[in-house]
Amino acid sequence: MEATIVCPKCNGAMTEGFGFDQSQGTVFVNTWVEGHPEKSLIRGTKIEGKRQFHIAAYRCQQCGYLESYAREEVN
Repeated sequence: MEATIVCPKCNGAMTEGFGFDQSQGTVFVNTWVEGHPEKSLIRGTKIEGKRQFHIAAYRCQQCGYLESYAREEVN
């Protein structure tokens, strides 16, 4: 059973979701990348070899507050 997350602002119930980026018709889950951004000639920003985590966001059903967590590492 998954634990219920309570809003730290108003104590309302929070619902899990995610943010996304869209490029050329493809939808991507937002990702947190470890370290400072470095320029890449091909991709714009270098991400190869850096730890990456999908970002889960929780939204309060009562006040709309958002809280994000980067728990699931991208393989």
